[in-house]
Amino acid sequence: MTDQITRLTDLAHGGGCGCKLAPSVLQELLAGQKQMAPYAQLLVGTETGDDAAVWQIDDTHCIVATTDFFMPVVDDPRDFGRIAATNALSDIYAMGGRPIFALAILGMPLGKLPLETVRGILDGGASVCADAGIPVAGGHSIDSAEPIYGLAVIGLASPGHLRRNATAQPGDALILTKGLGVGVYSSAFKKQVLDRAGYDEMIASTTLLNSVGAVLAEDPDVHAITDVTGFGLLGHGLEMARGSGLTLEISLESLPFLAQAEALAQAGCITGASHRNWASYGEGVVLPEGLADWKRALLTDPQTSGGLLVSCAADRAEEILVGITQAGYPSARIIGHAAAGEPKVKIA
Repeated sequence: MTDQITRLTDLAHGGGCGCKLAPSVLQELLAGQKQMAPYAQLLVGTETGDDAAVWQIDDTHCIVATTDFFMPVVDDPRDFGRIAATNALSDIYAMGGRPIFALAILGMPLGKLPLETVRGILDGGASVCADAGIPVAGGHSIDSAEPIYGLAVIGLASPGHLRRNATAQPGDALILTKGLGVGVYSSAFKKQVLDRAGYDEMIASTTLLNSVGAVLAEDPDVHAITDVTGFGLLGHGLEMARGSGLTLEISLESLPFLAQAEALAQAGCITGASHRNWASYGEGVVLPEGLADWKRALLTDPQTSGGLLVSCAADRAEEILVGITQAGYPSARIIGHAAAGEPKVKIA
């Protein structure tokens, strides 16, 4: 999968969205931050752990801004750049916005990597931005102990098309647009037990832009959207449940998984971030009695450049699902529903 002498993943202590701080740690860090109330134009800040910040310019325009970067999840420089860029752009799409330009964030261990490797990372990220129809208009670089790459992305949305993670409604159906298991695959890759078919499947999933989010946001029956990344399905589902004041009920049998995810999880290819995620959820998650640890790990698995979790009117869910599938997301599934009740996620 790479002919590099030095594996990119060997230079990093973690990779992809598995590098994120655990949800509980992030909550503790943000707990002392000042409230954003004085800024009337700041429609979305840190209050619900949403995917991007939103600033209203006028009655018809909002700026949507995000930043996302991490250490390598693969060794191929171009693939790493593509994955990181796709992941960063996802935050804009998850808010119902459309990106307009990006700035590169680059940290590289000078002297440990050849310039052509670093150039490959940048080229990979730029290629994804080109696919999204935007330029990489600048950026910043530093000499760092570990390789880091990502983007700051600026987008636009209309106030009426803005979608948050905290606006699900009772009775909504829940749709997940990509298969779960990226963290498991990345663990298998680092252990050098992921075969070529698995690697290709992982790259195809993690470089698939979540641009359907901007389309979904134009539908008034789509009430809430978030992307499923480093906190796993349970973590991002719990953010939606808490923000919306609802219980999310998810069917384990309905969940889509990457083809080898279950087998690799059973074989022990589970990330440390998966365990940290589980320890952070507290009493907000209810699992079936006797659920095997490896199955639980798939629910807490950090998803680098994962899919969208969509909450929509139940009577239109099948129609909306067909539209998502036809837009290029063959793994999309209806996975459960939102119900009145305590803010938590229940797996059945």
